[in-house]
Amino acid sequence: MNEGMNEAELRRRLPPGLAHNRLSLAENRAAAVLVPLEPGRGVWLTRRSGAMLNHAGQVSFAGGKVDPGDATVEDAALREAREEIGLDPAGVEILGRLDDHITGTGFHITPVVALVPRDVVLHVASDEVVEVFCLPFAMLLDPALPRERRAVLDGAVRVFHAWPHERHVIWGATGEILRKLAMQLRVRP
Repeated sequence: MNEGMNEAELRRRLPPGLAHNRLSLAENRAAAVLVPLEPGRGVWLTRRSGAMLNHAGQVSFAGGKVDPGDATVEDAALREAREEIGLDPAGVEILGRLDDHITGTGFHITPVVALVPRDVVLHVASDEVVEVFCLPFAMLLDPALPRERRAVLDGAVRVFHAWPHERHVIWGATGEILRKLAMQLRVRP
């Protein structure tokens, strides 16, 4: 499969109501991210501003804390995507959720998978995002990716997944969410 995965193929591999595992919130802060898929192109990512309090300068999905006014995590993800990258929610089709992810920094992230229009126009909120870029489907479908990495953190060896990119390091929660998305896309219906 090439990077030009079309909308029909995406719908076969990511049917509406995409099943997911929900984790217990416990003491973690509820957050939602939008995983925007553009047919024929790939998945949209951001690089956070260095001025952000959490995960400054890192590659991420548009998203953030679930606010009391958000009726659902989908609402939170769409609100955050509008605020951060100017994505108009009217043109977004929610397909479902990937498995929840809890970060070492105390966030409980629900990844919301959505289709966005071809040739979508995005505008970054420069106080939060310094760049938006698309990771091609070809990378997500490559069975050699992501690459497993090891690092020592607080005296313990940690294993994590990293996605190669010519300008960015894609790892952490974003790398793991991309890995889960890739596993779903690689399943043949």
